[in-house]
Amino acid sequence: MTIRVLLADDQALLRGTFRMLFDATQDMETVGEASNGHEAVELAVAQRPDVVLMDIRMPEMDGLEATRLISESEGLGSVKVLVLTTFEEDEHVAEALRAGASGFLGKGASPEELLDAVRTVAAGEALLSPSATRALITRFLAQPQSSPGAVHERLGCLTPRESDVTRLVAQGLSNEEIAQHLFVSPLTAKTHVNRAMTKLAARDRAQLVVIAYQCGLVSPVPGPGQTPVDA
Repeated sequence: MTIRVLLADDQALLRGTFRMLFDATQDMETVGEASNGHEAVELAVAQRPDVVLMDIRMPEMDGLEATRLISESEGLGSVKVLVLTTFEEDEHVAEALRAGASGFLGKGASPEELLDAVRTVAAGEALLSPSATRALITRFLAQPQSSPGAVHERLGCLTPRESDVTRLVAQGLSNEEIAQHLFVSPLTAKTHVNRAMTKLAARDRAQLVVIAYQCGLVSPVPGPGQTPVDA
């Protein structure tokens, strides 16, 4: 399967470099280039790419708003957004995840890391770039945005095992690591993850992480000397 990629960045030289990289890769092709958020949304609607490589800082409409509009569009449910940023510890990264992005990657990543990230996002297994830390996730996503009653109501649809799996996903574990932790097969772990995503209407693993932290299923990473406490 050929992964169709849309490039959204206000730097023409960077877009050209990415286009050459993707078009030279056997399982990828570039289907369009956008220099701002408005163009990114329009091209996403017209081209229905598999992945949008989205810069955060762009004129007219930034990548955050473009990501939100793409994610909220009923006709673009299969379109994944991979945010590309110079500042991996910027709070905008978390805002992009909340807006519907499937993950992010630093502009300092190698070509191989970029290609792997696009494949990962296209497969629905997205989280964060290899250089991002789990502490970064909790730093910006660990502020619950629901009342305690709403928290239990939303998570009440999950079975105990699905809750356990969701908690482990939010801690950054892969399906293989979850399987080892719960003493089940990787396929069983993946099945539980997929069921949790379906019940919570999560587009992918990245959104499952957001939901887990916003609902308080997982608590922030504690400081030195403190003990982590799960909700």
